[in-house]
Amino acid sequence: MEKVVYVLWKRGAEPNEAFKRRLLDETAPRLLALEIGRIRISVVDDDVAPGERLRLGRMSPPKDGFLSFWIEQSQDRVPVERVLAGTCGTFAGYLVVESRPLVNRTARPGTRTPGFAGVTCIEPADGVPHAEFVRRWHEQQRACAIETQSTFGYVRNEIVRALTPDAPPWAAIVEENFPLAALTDPAAFYDAVGDPEKLKRNATRMFETCQGFLALDRVESHPMSEYVL
Repeated sequence: MEKVVYVLWKRGAEPNEAFKRRLLDETAPRLLALEIGRIRISVVDDDVAPGERLRLGRMSPPKDGFLSFWIEQSQDRVPVERVLAGTCGTFAGYLVVESRPLVNRTARPGTRTPGFAGVTCIEPADGVPHAEFVRRWHEQQRACAIETQSTFGYVRNEIVRALTPDAPPWAAIVEENFPLAALTDPAAFYDAVGDPEKLKRNATRMFETCQGFLALDRVESHPMSEYVL
């Protein structure tokens, strides 16, 4: 089995809610009819609109959705891409290796996952070799993310190779689940409600850890609503 992911962009100025509804009502049933498994769709919608301050990145337009699934072999993904071509303005596909430092136990098939998903595309900092990037990401960032944030789900997708032409040169895509309050409250995000010193300490630790291995100017991160199918 191989895991394949797609970063999705909607068509032009299509409203977020309209794009979500087409993904869930039209695209999802067609995907479920294919021989793929563990389908997860995340999408920018009105539910995460209050978290605009959490959006990071310079890409224009920013990404609007994210699809992941498992398939026997990635070369059989063509039917999936035909479905996406009818839904999206464009998309970028990748073969990835998944690891789950923190398994989300709240997701229920067919319903919106509680809270929101932060979907973050990352690259190594300039001068950091890929092997060292992975080491710091897995050994240092894992502990930092879990210990300083209110995360209740954490999926690492290390990119093996791009599957579509002109796909952005990201090294990995991270999916993290947070409580809804973290959209607007930094203390809730950093698991420090009622404790300003802990908030400062956790935020500082997170920034310093990320600075040590990520190209911060090329991070593309967006809060999304997550659906497991």
